[in-house]
Amino acid sequence: MKLLHIIGARPQFIKYFPVQEAILKEISLYPVENRLIHTGQHYDYLMSKVFFDELGIKPPDYHLEVGSGNHGQQTALVLQRVEEILLKEKPEVVIVYGDTNSTLGGALAAVKLHIPLAHVEAGLRSFNKGMPEEINRILTDHVSSVLFCPSKSAVNNLQKEGFTNVYNNGDIAETPLHNSLTPDHPLVMNVGDVMYDMLLHARDLANQKSCILTELVLAEKDYALLTLHRAENTDDLKILEMIVRFINETTAGQTVIFPMHPRMVKVYGQAREKFASHIRIIEPVSYFDLLMLLGHAARLFTDSGGMQKEACWLKVPCITIREETEWLETIQSGWNILYRNYQGFHQPKSKSVNAYGDGKAAEKIINTLLKRRD
Repeated sequence: MKLLHIIGARPQFIKYFPVQEAILKEISLYPVENRLIHTGQHYDYLMSKVFFDELGIKPPDYHLEVGSGNHGQQTALVLQRVEEILLKEKPEVVIVYGDTNSTLGGALAAVKLHIPLAHVEAGLRSFNKGMPEEINRILTDHVSSVLFCPSKSAVNNLQKEGFTNVYNNGDIAETPLHNSLTPDHPLVMNVGDVMYDMLLHARDLANQKSCILTELVLAEKDYALLTLHRAENTDDLKILEMIVRFINETTAGQTVIFPMHPRMVKVYGQAREKFASHIRIIEPVSYFDLLMLLGHAARLFTDSGGMQKEACWLKVPCITIREETEWLETIQSGWNILYRNYQGFHQPKSKSVNAYGDGKAAEKIINTLLKRRD
């Protein structure tokens, strides 16, 4: 069986790794040809290649070098270049991850060639169609043959949109389902979150391999961490300047570490409002370094979906710099709060967030795809 995966941005590298590992475990029983396309949506070394090197991800079979650009241009280039590869490789299933332009472009290329499409991290909704990611999620879900959801709330979202072929009533899948994949009767499964799989694998390795705290001379819980990259926050200077003021005021008197995303570099240079001196802007860091910074921070300010969850799993209070979030369970737990509601302190309601599976999401995804033909 030939599987072809499409990734292009940092969160997708992290989501793909546990899936790669699950394939390696199964390959002796189910011969698999595994193909990987890197679209090049993230092309900066510290946003791309360093993750392959650090995590031990097999080098991609194809690198499309799409680069940056407006949404239409980027999505179109992914679609065009992926289509050429699909015609050559003829995979039995295409797997896409998350909600980027690489996700949508790859999805459209697959379904137009009538190749079954699997969407990892399906069913998420912010209910804000002003977000390009929301459009990408909705369209990808509605052309997929199998939708692997990270939580029951994601399954519920899909049921409200008319999906009826739901495995195990939306509860966490225990065993793979023997089922043919067809876009006419798409299968919805709650497998849990592959990022939780990744965290369980990586947190001990980060402790062993990362020296970032020593390099930056940081003490345990003596600093806050900031990440900021989404278009909704960086493309409008008025919104960006409002966020800068919020961060400056909310973190006064506390060191803040800010690995600045390439998206931010250009727009921040145009902003009149600047970060205060207690906010230390650094280059983007590797996954293990970022995990160490997060795990030892007093609190996190972020607009990243993945980091909202990682903060909750690591028991770091998170302030989400968005008007809404897809990860409702993190809000319900109390470990996460939207920044408009933040008053300088929030108290978690529970000790942990257990809504995202058992750390075996990737195993369930691969078992389902491979064993469906038994």
